Amino acid sequence: MPAPLTEEQTRQDHEKLLDSAEALFYEKGIRAVGMDEVRAASGLPLKRIYRLHPTKDDLVVAVLRRRDLRWRGGLTAAAEAHAEPRARLLAAFDWLADWCAEPGFRGCAWINAFGEMGPASPAVLEEVRSHKDAFHRQLADWCAAAGLAEPAPVQLLAEGAIVTAAIAGTDAPARQARAAVEAMLGSGSDGS
Repeated sequence: MPAPLTEEQTRQDHEKLLDSAEALFYEKGIRAVGMDEVRAASGLPLKRIYRLHPTKDDLVVAVLRRRDLRWRGGLTAAAEAHAEPRARLLAAFDWLADWCAEPGFRGCAWINAFGEMGPASPAVLEEVRSHKDAFHRQLADWCAAAGLAEPAPVQLLAEGAIVTAAIAGTDAPARQARAAVEAMLGSGSDGS
């Protein structure tokens, strides 16, 4: 009988599983990737995978939740490296443009998950909404600090830039969105 797994081994297996699943789901799409492919990429037996995440939806939620922490953490660090509120808001768009220019960029993982699974998976839908709400709250906070009373135009510029950058295969939409936000800040417009 094999020795029981330690907490550290379980943690390592879980990270390996999430790394493999995230890479596959982001590159190929959630529905296009079967659990056998996740098994092969992670090197974990299916029994172990299903012990960690009993359903594929559960695995998708875990991948999105972990990605959210990393993604919004990077965005926040880039923006909050600037003390001046307007510079902070613009830095968020610089970070988005840099992200859109990364090799393998395939757009927003949460929009992609919604597009594939939509209301068919309430758990995934809830995770997508949670990420978008948190992202929009971050932008709203930075907008308020920069003197923009209405964050919706800035939020829409960010979302549109991400989607358009993925389709166009260039970071230009994010840079154009940044220029639009800069113009709003320069004119004192609140976007209304």
